[in-house]
Amino acid sequence: MTAVRYEVRHGIATLTLAEPENKNALNARIINGLGDGLSAAAADEAVRVIVVTHEGTTFCAGADLKGGGPAETPRYSFPDVLAGIQDSPKPVVAVLRGHCMGGGVGLAAAADLSLASTDVTFGFAEVRIGVAPAMISVVRLPKLSRADAAELFLTGRRIAAARAAEVGLINRAVAPPDLDNEVRALLDEIVAGGPQALAATKMLLSSVPALSRSEAFAFTQTLSTELFRSSEAAEGIAAFRERRPPAWMPS
Repeated sequence: MTAVRYEVRHGIATLTLAEPENKNALNARIINGLGDGLSAAAADEAVRVIVVTHEGTTFCAGADLKGGGPAETPRYSFPDVLAGIQDSPKPVVAVLRGHCMGGGVGLAAAADLSLASTDVTFGFAEVRIGVAPAMISVVRLPKLSRADAAELFLTGRRIAAARAAEVGLINRAVAPPDLDNEVRALLDEIVAGGPQALAATKMLLSSVPALSRSEAFAFTQTLSTELFRSSEAAEGIAAFRERRPPAWMPS
């Protein structure tokens, strides 16, 4: 049985965590499947956006503390997967219909955009089992104020999806009956962007905050010039003037 199903349709690569009996806990099978799927999607020119979702009532329970299931040799580390999400030239959208704990919150926070059903809860329970939210802090902390991070990390409490959206861990909490339509509308908006432009925008989001103002202006001026001179920009501007979809829109 495949721990992470991989499917491509209409320019969207969907990675589905598929070990619901183990609450999609982060074992070598899940991590390898995510790593393989992210690599395949990044290399496939037909893929415009990547969706990470799940089977069952739990998106991801965090580290696999129970074990079980067939053993598998690790080919990726969990930081490899988190970095793969953030460094992917394709936007990554996490869709959560089930509860999310520990490392699972890291997956949701690493994604460019995350939508969760309002009945989902998020858990910060590391301190309650004698460990710290170490690796996932790398992707969580940039999205949280220090006050919110301290409150959530030190108490180990569970929070509702609405609170997760309020503090910036996810983008939006959506009523369960509306989640599919919200996801579909979001994906439609993303694939309307040019592939090169989307990759450049992801790079801006990660690079510019680490630069001084003068460095940022120099970097972005060069990038903007290159993009405006590209064939993708020529097609996008022509499509805008001619009131037609650009050639990059998936069928």
